[in-house]
Amino acid sequence: MKHKRIVLDTNVLASALMSPFGNPAKIYKLFLTEEITLVYSEEIIAEYEDVLNRPHLRIPSEDAATVLTAIRQYGDMVAPNPSTDSMQDENDRVFYDAAKCTNAYLVTGNMRHYPSESFILTPTEFLNI
Repeated sequence: MKHKRIVLDTNVLASALMSPFGNPAKIYKLFLTEEITLVYSEEIIAEYEDVLNRPHLRIPSEDAATVLTAIRQYGDMVAPNPSTDSMQDENDRVFYDAAKCTNAYLVTGNMRHYPSESFILTPTEFLNI
């Protein structure tokens, strides 16, 4: 796989931690082995931190902290300008804008939350390219 830049929607990152053998976990492992670069913004990190620490998800706090540290240390932080594209859920705009401004893929399990764009892929679609 040629080195790619991606933005992970929170649902994909949480799934990677909850199911170590699924496609989201395979994508996270590509980041850990430096085969892909995760693009993030401060708003994305805040969203990750909030969701990964929700008690009902049962993600160990040490695991969440390790993941966030790795993303901050090895990811690519950006500060995108907000787009004016129509969004079903405004909370998802930070992921969309980070991907769009950096020509990265946006990998999500919630395709219906985003406009139909060629750079927005499911985990399975991303692993197949």
